[in-house]
Amino acid sequence: MLRKRQSIIAAIILLMLPLVLTACTTKKAAPVISEPYKSSKFMLGTICTLSIYNKGKKDVLQKGFDRIERTENQATLTKAHSELDKINANAGIKPVKVSEDMWPLMEKAMYYSKNSAGAFDMSIGAITNLWKIGLPGARVPAQSEIDQALPLVDYHDVKLDASKRTVYLTKKGMRLDFGGIAKGYVADQVREVFRKNGVNTAIIDLGGNVVVMGNSPAGKNKPWQVGVQDPYGTRGTSLGTLPAKNLSVVTAGIYEKYLKANGHTYIYLFDMKTGYPYENNLAGVTIVSPKSVDGDALSNAAFNKGVKGGLAYINGKHRKDIQAVFVTKDKQVYVSNGLKKTFKLTKNSGYKMGDAKKLTGNE
Repeated sequence: MLRKRQSIIAAIILLMLPLVLTACTTKKAAPVISEPYKSSKFMLGTICTLSIYNKGKKDVLQKGFDRIERTENQATLTKAHSELDKINANAGIKPVKVSEDMWPLMEKAMYYSKNSAGAFDMSIGAITNLWKIGLPGARVPAQSEIDQALPLVDYHDVKLDASKRTVYLTKKGMRLDFGGIAKGYVADQVREVFRKNGVNTAIIDLGGNVVVMGNSPAGKNKPWQVGVQDPYGTRGTSLGTLPAKNLSVVTAGIYEKYLKANGHTYIYLFDMKTGYPYENNLAGVTIVSPKSVDGDALSNAAFNKGVKGGLAYINGKHRKDIQAVFVTKDKQVYVSNGLKKTFKLTKNSGYKMGDAKKLTGNE
């Protein structure tokens, strides 16, 4: 099921500053306007808003929504007979062939399952289907149910055959869940639709998975300023800002999507080892990346690893083009190496920049 972070980015706020046209497109980009063509629709279980700042490109908005709908019909469990539904229904029975359109998402999900050593796991569906956090019927499962589901969560038991373009879940009861990656994937696809249709200045906001194209149209040669929402503040309250141009900004966190039961609050992010939602010191992880599919998967994986492990993961040599902001429950903010000079805390936000050197192994 697409676990829709409904604004889980805790309202990544786009503070508009200046524009320059740099993105490559199939068609020549049209002139930029100050007020966008803008439309919102409820899709992927959340509010998806597309904004285009290129003159005469209003009709491209619908092409973007058409692309979202296509993935929604393929990769969400709420759609009967979706490709994902067929794969899960045939777990332990037989491989299922998927479309060319769906295959890159399968490969990306497997890549990050391996790359994160299971911190992001495409086979988490057996657990998320028990809890259903953010969906009708959300509940705290019995421990016996969780114990039965945990052995079904292991990406090693997902077999991809590129030559036949098939997916096989080797154990009966296994379930894929692309809630931690599909919105990023489709955001990138919408961006490609825009580029091919002469759009190079736009905002793609799929319920908090935000992609900014080009620079802001309010000036010249300056990037958008993206604000990261204070998880403990009212909607629109920013704890800090960072510049972004042709980038994706995605957040996973403790806010907005959760289950309250038995005097406890359970978030939608799960510990693969216990089958329960995380209870660490993190309030949120924001990933800044060229591609939204990477940011989506990595925000989940980094949350799993905690501040110290997450920083080490993001700061690794293979992650030079990807950066992160970690926000803790005690209002400390830690940023990856590439953001140390550009991320700025909002004045009087109540947050402080943390010292990564003082982190312990438990954080």
